[in-house]
Amino acid sequence: MPGAVPRVVLVGAGIVGCALADELTERGFTDVTVLDQADGPAAGGSSGHAPGLVFQTNPCRSMTAFARYTVEKYTALGCFDQVGGLEIATTPERLADLSRRHGWATAWGVPSRLVDAGEVARLHPLLDHDQVLGGFLIPSDGLARPVAAAEVQARRAVERGARFEYGQRVVAVETSGDRVTAVRTESGAFPADVVVSCAGMWGPVLGEMVGLTVPLVPMAHQYAFTGELAADPRALARQPILRHQEADLYFRSHGRALGIGAYGHRPMPIAAGDITGSELPFTEEDFAPSWEAAVELFPALAEAGVQRGFNGLFSFTSDGMPLLGEHPRVRGFWVAEAVWITHSAGVARSVAEWIVDGQPRLDLHASDLGRFEQVQLAPDYVLERSCRNFTEVYDVLHPLQPVESPRPLRTSPFYARHRELGAFFLEAAGWERPHWFEANADLPEVAEVPERGEWASRYWSPICGAEALVTRRRVAMFDMTPLKRLEVSGPGALEFLQRMTTNNLRRKPGAVVYTLLLDETGGVRSDLTVARLDETTFQVGANGNLDLAWLTRHAPDDVHVRDITAGTCCIGLWGPRARDLLNGVAHTLDTGKGYFTAQRGFVKNVPVTALRLSYVGELGWELYTTADLGVTLWDTLWEAGREHGVIAAGRGAFASLRLEKGYRSWGTDVTDEHDPFEAGLGFAVREDEDFLGKEALGKRSSDRKLTCLAIDDPHQVVMGSEPVFHGGEPVGYVTSAAYGYTTGVNIAYAWLPEGVGEVEIEYFGSRVRARPVPEPLFDPGMKRLRG
Repeated sequence: MPGAVPRVVLVGAGIVGCALADELTERGFTDVTVLDQADGPAAGGSSGHAPGLVFQTNPCRSMTAFARYTVEKYTALGCFDQVGGLEIATTPERLADLSRRHGWATAWGVPSRLVDAGEVARLHPLLDHDQVLGGFLIPSDGLARPVAAAEVQARRAVERGARFEYGQRVVAVETSGDRVTAVRTESGAFPADVVVSCAGMWGPVLGEMVGLTVPLVPMAHQYAFTGELAADPRALARQPILRHQEADLYFRSHGRALGIGAYGHRPMPIAAGDITGSELPFTEEDFAPSWEAAVELFPALAEAGVQRGFNGLFSFTSDGMPLLGEHPRVRGFWVAEAVWITHSAGVARSVAEWIVDGQPRLDLHASDLGRFEQVQLAPDYVLERSCRNFTEVYDVLHPLQPVESPRPLRTSPFYARHRELGAFFLEAAGWERPHWFEANADLPEVAEVPERGEWASRYWSPICGAEALVTRRRVAMFDMTPLKRLEVSGPGALEFLQRMTTNNLRRKPGAVVYTLLLDETGGVRSDLTVARLDETTFQVGANGNLDLAWLTRHAPDDVHVRDITAGTCCIGLWGPRARDLLNGVAHTLDTGKGYFTAQRGFVKNVPVTALRLSYVGELGWELYTTADLGVTLWDTLWEAGREHGVIAAGRGAFASLRLEKGYRSWGTDVTDEHDPFEAGLGFAVREDEDFLGKEALGKRSSDRKLTCLAIDDPHQVVMGSEPVFHGGEPVGYVTSAAYGYTTGVNIAYAWLPEGVGEVEIEYFGSRVRARPVPEPLFDPGMKRLRG
């Protein structure tokens, strides 16, 4: 922020508020006031009772990065005991999953190792080692001291000019126009240019004051202290913190006793407005099964017994991720909520960078407050999904595994037809999305699809491969309705989009352009497909709500940005016979028009916007119409396609086809941590005009590259997030992967040092050989695509 130092008010003096005060003042934002209703730092919320265990490993790269920084910072501040973290397995399934978790740790730069049952017994001699098959050890994990960490960070902030005001209950957040101006407590007003809600489980109450839904659920979590054990307390203190995830338990030492945390009980949510304290009475009947499992693992606990316990409140969200970012409509009001001790310092650093510099160094799209669709903010949805997330917090979850309820929520107009065809649905952003169709089980192409390993076979069918092959050989219909569609219109629409994106949109109506949104640092914020429908109207294919919020926030008064997804639908009609099919029913469309063109016309009785595009690398169109005419469009194309061998195809085929063509998926292959050139998207960057991020882009350099790999073993289909080794050392990680059914190549994309040769991918503890190959693997001359 240019000019005078902004006045910052943080609401909440728990560990997040204290860490954020420290990080902000360290960056020169010294006019910081921290308000809390309690009488001291970390005194009234979950920070005060948190047991402080820090396990760094997470399937999400940014969450692991948050935890790594938390460990580094609190160790440097003398508030962290690096005793190590140990996760154990008592079943073959969990043992396999520990290998997967070891892969994540390696991919994200956290040293770790798999250990056998003997080493587990040596590290934890009191447990019944006959039950244990093996373990996963992270030496840098350990115990944070939350209250001490909050206090020392608060002192550092105060030394730089911050002040802490206790006994301050917030009653209002004041605004003027679209900006925050002050926080009002029972004792007076605190002027503010920036307000950050670090109120933890009270976050929803603060959000209501500015018309913001903060979708978290305070949840009770049981923690018990055992009686004293007949063991050397010094030996207990040196033992790693322990997770027994099959029983939903974790353990740490407290002198001669153990502390036991349990997730195996029923979810116990409470409304934020009803909270009077962060600790609720201990319910012994809920803890009984957990205690039985704990004694089974640690027989010595039977004699020690449970000394005391409590049901401690902390925050859960519907997807298990924090809530970070600025209010979409009230500038200056920020949220840093649903943050556990494990991630506290890392989150504080990123939010401070975001506020001070305008952009965090880490990709935070998975934690961004604005990531949810409106349907995902319904109170019943948030409650049910958050409770489910509590129940599954230690479960072995497949990356494709959908939540089963509440479903179905969002369905395209083609949903009934999909069900008639035996669709197997997965879910994303509330949408039901066909993954494959059982109606295609008898396709002869099914016999051409190779088998794959057990893990990769979950939520998959060889029908996916058959559908991909038919798409390449004949023609297929894909439901593309769930993809976000925006309409950008108005007298200034062209100049606005030209300034916001990297490619040249100064084309005649009827042109379609692939382009990028960059942030101020030159990172790829999103990729877009922009169709100019007339002089002042553009249809924008986007990646989600974050794109809508970004464009809306930057739009001038003469530009209107509107989400048209729910009122429209789309069929991807792709394959070498797509033109023949369309010619029979779309006499008003010029099917001879070239690639990246748009036109309006009719498919029989259905008005459509036809974009000559393909995300699967085949001849074809994206055909859009209004939702009320969706079924008619589907039926018209389906009937006309019978003579051409048309099928319905799902996301399983789609994923394979797009990787064969080398198309990137934003948020998976590319994020704002990457620039267009290292991501292989430099072709979408114009050099002759200014655009947002251009100046910073010119200053970036990189020796890494998004690299296409061919895996030697066709049966070892990896899933993403696996570490990649070169010369025996980890050098990168996999982003997307799929078997290429038409190329016969087992494909993985990975971020690797530029120019690297043959590599190995670690997959469930084994090494799979792979080699860089030129891309795209399919139709490099673009002949099929251009038709």
